[in-house]
Amino acid sequence: MLPVDSVSVVADALIEVAPRVARIAALVSVSVYLANVAVAFGLVEKIAGLSRLLTGPANLPNEVGTAILTTTASTTAGYSMLADLWESDYLDDRATLIAVVINTFFGFAQHVFTYYIPVLIPILGLEVGILYVSLRALIALAITLVGILAGALLLSEANFDEAVQLDPDALDDEEQTPKERLVAAWDRTRPTLRRLVPRLVVVYTLVTLLVGWYDLTAITGSADPLVALVGLPAAAVPVIAVYTLDTTSGAATIAPLLGEVFTPRQAVATLLLGGIISFAVSTFKRSIPFQYGIWGPEFGTKVIVVNTALKIVFISLTVVALLAI
Repeated sequence: MLPVDSVSVVADALIEVAPRVARIAALVSVSVYLANVAVAFGLVEKIAGLSRLLTGPANLPNEVGTAILTTTASTTAGYSMLADLWESDYLDDRATLIAVVINTFFGFAQHVFTYYIPVLIPILGLEVGILYVSLRALIALAITLVGILAGALLLSEANFDEAVQLDPDALDDEEQTPKERLVAAWDRTRPTLRRLVPRLVVVYTLVTLLVGWYDLTAITGSADPLVALVGLPAAAVPVIAVYTLDTTSGAATIAPLLGEVFTPRQAVATLLLGGIISFAVSTFKRSIPFQYGIWGPEFGTKVIVVNTALKIVFISLTVVALLAI
């Protein structure tokens, strides 16, 4: 028997997480189903010309390109499509990880018009704002290019199984009606949803409980040696601490100090360093529940490690280069 207080805490966590899980579960369900509908009606082949620019050099099938392009509109939708291809054994682990890496730039592009241009650039001003966003875009693009190169070197037809995917030609042979194609797409979607949705509920609830019990922001103390190492002003430490909690607040904190305490390059380097420090917090609060919910703990951990490692490496190189100019 759990103590009454523990039951109350769990119940409160479930209430807090329910709207978020419901929204994500609904988006995942719709995204996976629409992806299967697109395959069942042969729509993937009709848009393959654009996606093949990504998938061709990386030795990935067209369906992966469709999922990656979808990420530009919705990260959850794009990842859900990739997860469906992986869950069905259409893609093996290596091909899926490379697809996730290629996905990086398109996940970034989604936020350019919804956050960076309307929110961040006005706060930081044109010079600092454009420099910061441009460097973030170049970092994301570099990671995507690494993924394409990895696919060219490491992937072949042995890394995906055409037999498990819906075949529109086979459906044509059976003279299926549009209704029957929609049903076939749902039949392929249902097993994936039975695995994904319960996992999302469990993981998001556990993370919500742990975030309430532990102070994750203590990790920001590691900003001190980093700031000293790269030679930034001491004022960078509180900026990074605030940035770790909220990127918009971090930008607003450094904005009044531009020109007096920080040069444009120092300001951008500070925000980029804040991104590195914030990975520890954001990974636990956002990446783990999302990636574990989509992929499960084992493969989700691989996705998080690969994504985080590449981001830290390229952001670190960018900071060094920026301050060396």
